[in-house]
Amino acid sequence: MKLRKVTAASAAVLALALTATACGSDDKDSDSADTGSGGSKKITIGIKFDQPGIGQKTPQGYEGFDVDVATYVAKQLGYSANQIQWKEAKSADRETMLQRGDVDFIAASYSINDERAAKVDFAGPYLLAHQDVLIRADDDSIKTPKDLNDKKLCSVTGSTSAQNVKDKLAPKAQLQEYPTYSACLTGVQSGQLDALTTDDSILAGYAAQANFKGKFKLGGFKMTNENYGIGVKKGSDLKAKIDTALEKMVADGAWEKAVTANFGPANYKNEPAPKIGNIVK
Repeated sequence: MKLRKVTAASAAVLALALTATACGSDDKDSDSADTGSGGSKKITIGIKFDQPGIGQKTPQGYEGFDVDVATYVAKQLGYSANQIQWKEAKSADRETMLQRGDVDFIAASYSINDERAAKVDFAGPYLLAHQDVLIRADDDSIKTPKDLNDKKLCSVTGSTSAQNVKDKLAPKAQLQEYPTYSACLTGVQSGQLDALTTDDSILAGYAAQANFKGKFKLGGFKMTNENYGIGVKKGSDLKAKIDTALEKMVADGAWEKAVTANFGPANYKNEPAPKIGNIVK
């Protein structure tokens, strides 16, 4: 009887040991999938969901210049398109998302500035944009920023773009705040508004939409420099890897192809590809 009790106890211990070993093996496999080794690996990327030409969620999937750049970068990091998990990165949430580890990197019309660079690291820049205005294609009354005086100038609620124009270039501009860029565009199209202002890359994306094609033109004023970078968590080794991927994208022509595909319909005169690691302020 005593021997039987010891044997049963030993069997119980052995069963527990086997269970623990099995659990440990599963955990290791799960970790390796998250870090990039194994068939089920994923990478999480933050993009805009509501900026045509830049980053937009559609019934068919995700599209835009930032989406093309992020997909190319992910491939260079070892991830295929179906291994990407897209996550919406609203402007106010981007630094927090990176700091919390919600995403691996963010490509979302993310202008590099000192305040943001104190909180996160940036790879790039991969696009030099400028603040500009979008006006009706048949409107010849706005040829310089000063012509915006006494004009109804629109931007989205909470944006600083319109205020920048009023403060620095056209003090008599009549600022109008609308909830979305699309609402501003509709107002410009109908004549209720005279111009919409934000980054020229964003304006080009909206103007290139099928329902707006040929109805608008960019002023070409280049009022500010906006260097778009790819944000990563502070201290992440992804920064150097993404820089290498961006350099390859420029060198092999994929960058220019993405610019043409996403901005070409709006006759967007983009700047040449910026030198990776060189910030123009």
